[in-house]
Amino acid sequence: MRILFVHQNMPGQYRELLAWLVGQGGHELVFLTQRRDHPEVAGVRKVVYRPHHRPAKDAYGLSRVWEDAAGTGYGAAQAMAGLRDAGFVPDIVIGHTGWGELLFAKQVLPDVPVLGFFEYYYRAEGGPVGFDPEEPPGATAPFLLAARNAVPNSSIQAVDRGICPTFWQRDTFPAAFRDRLSVCHDGIRTDRLGPNPGATLNLGRAGRLSRDDEIVTYVARNMERTRGFHVLMRALPAIQAARPAARILIVGGSGTSYGRSSGMEGGFRAELEREVGHLVDWDRVHFLGRVPYEAFRTIVQLGRCHIYLTMPFVLSWSLLEAMAMEATIVASDVAPVREVMRDGETGRLVDFHDPAALAGAVTEVLARPEAHAGLGPAARAHVVANYDFLTACLPRQIAEINALVPPERRLQP
Repeated sequence: MRILFVHQNMPGQYRELLAWLVGQGGHELVFLTQRRDHPEVAGVRKVVYRPHHRPAKDAYGLSRVWEDAAGTGYGAAQAMAGLRDAGFVPDIVIGHTGWGELLFAKQVLPDVPVLGFFEYYYRAEGGPVGFDPEEPPGATAPFLLAARNAVPNSSIQAVDRGICPTFWQRDTFPAAFRDRLSVCHDGIRTDRLGPNPGATLNLGRAGRLSRDDEIVTYVARNMERTRGFHVLMRALPAIQAARPAARILIVGGSGTSYGRSSGMEGGFRAELEREVGHLVDWDRVHFLGRVPYEAFRTIVQLGRCHIYLTMPFVLSWSLLEAMAMEATIVASDVAPVREVMRDGETGRLVDFHDPAALAGAVTEVLARPEAHAGLGPAARAHVVANYDFLTACLPRQIAEINALVPPERRLQP
């Protein structure tokens, strides 16, 4: 099969599917992306494109996102036209709709089916906006959110079918979208993830850590409100007071992925350090920044308790990966987390807004490991059954692709 993948940040949600197709052999795979630094992948032709237009700094706020998406979409369409004119006409286009990259695919390839990834539909209620009372939305927020949704509203007309990774994410979209959206997660390679009693980590002057140490872990792309970094920091003093041997490993950058940026030099981390720093034993807190995947895996395997915090928003791969590694997890009691985790069965759920509840649950996990020993294995069993790439997610992805292409071009499981 000839497949054109489209994602500005290659490989994005297609990491596992792309690797499987390469391993299967016999396919012509082209990946259209803005990411120049991604290493070449054997069996995949990477084509880098540039947006045709970017909004000016003083662009009108209500049209900025659409202007950016239209410029991105037209740049991607020009690259598609170049591929077409050079002789590459795919059997299917598979791509992310969030940045407008698929908006004009049909203008270039009118007879080629398009399978779009739909990640989130912005809402004034039920999502991260307005969830944190410390960050109330401004008067213009409903208008900005509605304007931002111009991209998915147009994208649903530009694709033949859409995929959402979770039911909660699908249900953020209007009812009119539903008959064109299937729920199909990207998938986790649970065969490559599991517990490791022998895991160790060298922290340099801070020493080498092992499972003999009392380790608590927290992972996010960036340390920010949407992923509950402020809740973690406010819980640290109580955790440390109750567990004087506990050490906290924090993985994440200092930027902003979602929501507002911090106005302080040093980002949101600097704000929280100023707020609670005098109460924290910093010798037992280790900020590791962003780490390679192998290091992330080792860090989670080391932990006796893993903290996953999020507002109602897109579910992180890291939660499912931690579950696959049999981590004992304390997580936010919000709808997207409840879709994959049951309190007292596969993890512990606590009120996102309550640092004391978080500290209490973490302390209890550390103090009574035997009472929580079944949570990690149950979490792994749930992820293997429902989110394993090879056995659960790949068959659904193949079915979605095959439904759009002629019988003679279909993928073989």
